[in-house]
Amino acid sequence: MDDGSGLNILYAETLKGMGIPMSKLSESNMSFHGVIPGKKAESLGQITLDVIFGDSKNYRKEKLTFEVVDFQSAYHAILGKPTYARFMARPCYVYLKLTMPGPRGVITVTGNRQKAEECLQKGSKIADEQMAAVEMQEYQKNVDPSELLWAKKPTSESAFQSSGQTKSVHIHPTDPNAAPTHISTMLDSK
Repeated sequence: MDDGSGLNILYAETLKGMGIPMSKLSESNMSFHGVIPGKKAESLGQITLDVIFGDSKNYRKEKLTFEVVDFQSAYHAILGKPTYARFMARPCYVYLKLTMPGPRGVITVTGNRQKAEECLQKGSKIADEQMAAVEMQEYQKNVDPSELLWAKKPTSESAFQSSGQTKSVHIHPTDPNAAPTHISTMLDSK
């Protein structure tokens, strides 16, 4: 449930799992933001499906149009504002319930807290992986691979050049073999 979404979204993997071929999609030029962090998402097409809530004694069936997208998600589909409007449904995120009028009284759909937490964790992991991939692509576009070799150059080829005279001073109190530090000749050795 996403009452912030102006779309109903169905994932291509879900469509495949339902045994519906991609050839059943109608054309859509929809693109949208906020589903894949940092990226614009493109719809593969639209499909209209029957969606049913309730049980055999009290149910509602409506045709809903979904934008089909091809990326990973912890969910099978996202039901947005068009679903709430069509079913006259009200979500309650605190209690994980969706209520709507039915022909024989109120229909209540109850979510599973454990499953919701699993989806939250999986969704967070997928978002982290997608953002890492986006960041890596940006990094690779902006970094010259030859610059990565600088760290492997010997320190004797350092670009630092002293602007004045320096002298070597041993600063390790107990190891006379420790590498000396170079300081200005104007400074006291102690």
